[in-house]
Amino acid sequence: MTLEQPTQQATDKNLEAMRHFSEQYAKRTGTYFCSDLGVTAVVIEGLAKNKDELGAPLCPCRHYEDKEAEVKATFWNCPCIPMRERKECHCMLFLTDDNPFAGKEQNISFDEIREMTNQY
Repeated sequence: MTLEQPTQQATDKNLEAMRHFSEQYAKRTGTYFCSDLGVTAVVIEGLAKNKDELGAPLCPCRHYEDKEAEVKATFWNCPCIPMRERKECHCMLFLTDDNPFAGKEQNISFDEIREMTNQY
């Protein structure tokens, strides 16, 4: 019998960096976090984990055959090309105000992220 290892959390340094980036990018682009801040927290945690593991905030919501190659290609590094060009965020991190899932928040605290991601 094998015990499942708990998923390691992102480092505090990269989680804070991705949290700060996300807030600033949302404000700069006039976008909002998902109305369910749990989605926001999980995505920011995923970006931070990818930054820890790969050195870049690769989109955590996609499947990649070769993550290192994707990081080098930069297409899916956050903010990804679809977000930069058309404000289309597959992860639902940056939503335009006309999106039915958009909330009113452009801020999320470090503690909120940790609290929400500790449940998963």
